[in-house]
Amino acid sequence: MAEQAHLGFGVDVGGSGVKGGIVDLRTGEMTHRRIKIATPHPATPKAVAETIAKIVEQAGWTGNVGVTLPCVVTNGVTRSAANVDKAWIDLDTHELFAEILPKQKVTVLNDADAAGLAEDSYGAAAEIDGVVLLLTFGTGIGSALLNRGVLLPNTEFGHIEVDGAEAEHRAAASVKDRKGMDYPEWTAEVSKVLSTFENLLWPDVIVVGGGISREGDTWIPMLTNRTPVVAATLRNTAGIVGAAMAAQARVDV
Repeated sequence: MAEQAHLGFGVDVGGSGVKGGIVDLRTGEMTHRRIKIATPHPATPKAVAETIAKIVEQAGWTGNVGVTLPCVVTNGVTRSAANVDKAWIDLDTHELFAEILPKQKVTVLNDADAAGLAEDSYGAAAEIDGVVLLLTFGTGIGSALLNRGVLLPNTEFGHIEVDGAEAEHRAAASVKDRKGMDYPEWTAEVSKVLSTFENLLWPDVIVVGGGISREGDTWIPMLTNRTPVVAATLRNTAGIVGAAMAAQARVDV
């Protein structure tokens, strides 16, 4: 597909699937059905990069590519690895993608940061002119912090200690499942975590994502922290959209 100024391409690398597609950056909507290929196991850098290249080829895309990874990313170097092979740690992704996608410029960023960019521009926080905190509740707690559209990358707020335990060890969705907690029990822990975060950051809104956000109407009203909390709206496309945004802007975080 010929590159057009209003189009971008994003790929979201997850623990079970690698998903990608073309995004209309005027609206944040995907122009075609997303392409999904199972994440290779082991999820080594070369195997994942080759999977990304297959998705780009299937889409017929020839322009810049944005890629999300479950990693801290600084200047194109992946500093951590969650749900991917440990070979990603301290890997220079510029060198990796120069080999696998030599004709295209590839921008890599953290998966929660990509979701935050998308929700801030097109989703639940699109009308907020201020500080937006996005938190994804899953196996752990991912985070993204933006102020008027400007991203502070790699925040990792899920590792902040709250009353003697890491926030994600207290309030991740996986904790609810593992301990068999009902929503009142779990939201009490989530409220404690959110209160700690809001006292540090004073966000204008907190956007909650992850699979459990689909049931947000059930549990969000139970929260007792002061900052307004809203469920993410882009769901499975947020990472792809945020990656496409980063690729168009050439944000190398």
